[in-house]
Amino acid sequence: MPFLPCLLLFFSLFLNISLSQTPPKGFFLDCGATSSSTIDGLSWIPDSEFISTGTAKNLTTPVLAQTLSTVRSFPLQDKKNCYNFLVYSGARYMVRTTYFYGGVNGPDHPSPPVFDQMVDGTFWSVVNTTADYANGNYTNYEGVFLAQGKTMTICIGSNTYTDSDPFISALQLVILGGSLYNATDFDKYGLSLVARHNFGYSGPPIRYPDDQFDRFWAPFTPSNSSHSGSSNASVSGIWNLPPSKIFDTWLGSDQLESLHLAWPEALLPNSNYSIALYFADYSGSSSGRPRILNISVNGIRYYNGLNVTEAGVVVFANLWPLSGPTTITLDPASTSPLGPLISAGEIFQMLPLGGRTLTRDVIALEKIKESLQNPPRDWNGDPCMPRQYSWTGVTCSEGTNIRIVNLNLTSMNLSGSLSPYVANLTALTNIWLGNNNLSGQIPDLSSLRMLETLHLEDNQFTGEIPSSLGNISRLNEL
Repeated sequence: MPFLPCLLLFFSLFLNISLSQTPPKGFFLDCGATSSSTIDGLSWIPDSEFISTGTAKNLTTPVLAQTLSTVRSFPLQDKKNCYNFLVYSGARYMVRTTYFYGGVNGPDHPSPPVFDQMVDGTFWSVVNTTADYANGNYTNYEGVFLAQGKTMTICIGSNTYTDSDPFISALQLVILGGSLYNATDFDKYGLSLVARHNFGYSGPPIRYPDDQFDRFWAPFTPSNSSHSGSSNASVSGIWNLPPSKIFDTWLGSDQLESLHLAWPEALLPNSNYSIALYFADYSGSSSGRPRILNISVNGIRYYNGLNVTEAGVVVFANLWPLSGPTTITLDPASTSPLGPLISAGEIFQMLPLGGRTLTRDVIALEKIKESLQNPPRDWNGDPCMPRQYSWTGVTCSEGTNIRIVNLNLTSMNLSGSLSPYVANLTALTNIWLGNNNLSGQIPDLSSLRMLETLHLEDNQFTGEIPSSLGNISRLNEL
């Protein structure tokens, strides 16, 4: 069963958050750029400090925005490439990725590649920009995710359906106020934006500085029921902090008739969704008469007896199951002398989080990576998650406590040394590092009590074989 919708009035006593138009805090990366720029009050920086893979490229085709003139391109054979950010653990971040192909992969690939994107260990979405690019447009993807540690990774992945080099044009990571979307259990779910619209509005998307977090509110004018005016709504108390400008337009009328809204326009995959609907009565329209309405989603009652006032109101629900076409129906209540109206809406798909590799194991593998001169190219992001993007040579345990259980880098032409941090991978049962060019001493592995197999032959190790290996009772192949 879905969570029942909640009602929230715009009373400023709920929050003590400054609504000053300071730029949003976070990271604004112009991928592939070599210099910083300021566009519409937002400071964009090159992405090279946040990623060590890929190649910066310039587009030769005309673009709609400055941040689309360059991309970072990733070799098709690299399974996973990740941006790494230092973040505030426990904070919520809006992540927005932007893609404009511009024919960067050459004339043999006129259409953009289709690939995947991930946040930490969670599969976020397939990136398919084909339709937008055919119409000369760029494509945005937006989500909200919890920082589960001191770092957050945003990754691009090549899948079986990827036929040329993946790329990215821009990447934003914006810290959100603690009240935003707080009905969601972010320890279990991330949010992937499906649609965010300002109903009755026909201008360019509303964003910063109107929206202090630079969220995009797209226009939506499906019929002649669109209206505009001056709203008296105050947003200082609404937890999602929408821009006040969204309440200057609406769909609906004073007539006592139902309003049927086919929204969002896209067919939805079978999943659970988070829905927020925004309402404000326009100034002077009611003359003291209440505007009360009932809300249904695909014929299922969403909210009863909503009293829409000039101050503004929002109703929201999580874990609402939807599939295929969606229709929002607003009916005037039997006691209402006025018809329904609506100003804006947001809908997110709720993504179950994919889990994370145990931090101790991640740190150990990162140290091993640093000790190798030529580690596998896909050793980026979470080592185990998503499962289809685990690191080359790494096998992980099942369940919620995700550990590294096998390390197999046989015959990979590795050079460098074997970091002593390998001894921190205490769930290891098998190590195969034979037929490489590893040098230096063999570290003490006595802490690996689960170890059954150890292959280090055909390398350039020096010094003695540690006698402590004889104390590992399960070790039966050396």
